[in-house]
Amino acid sequence: MFKRLLLLGLISGVLAAVASLIYQKVYFKTNEIDFSGTIKPVTVFLICILAGLLASVGYGLITKWLPRYGEIIFNLVFTIVSFATILGPIAYKFPLEFESPEFFPGLAIPMHFFPALGWYTLKPLFIKK
Repeated sequence: MFKRLLLLGLISGVLAAVASLIYQKVYFKTNEIDFSGTIKPVTVFLICILAGLLASVGYGLITKWLPRYGEIIFNLVFTIVSFATILGPIAYKFPLEFESPEFFPGLAIPMHFFPALGWYTLKPLFIKK
């Protein structure tokens, strides 16, 4: 079961990273504002994979310790953590000479939900009750 969880975390992280990079390209084409210096593709890729792997390990531990309510608690915690991470892009301060910093939250905030969406989407394929 642990190998399946790690595989789920890895694949959902890659899926989230690809979705984030596609979203970043679409956002650039739509608004013509380049945040690639602030949000580097390699960083996005690594963070998404790390989030997927941490989610899988967390799910495995919580469902092992609390078999009856573990999944509900995990889903609640993962969703709350995803919402809490959006405070970073909201509070991010750009230099005064930066053009259109108000568009940054529109790019970064949705990307914070892609790891959770990828994990929740692929979980039924890997974990069967």
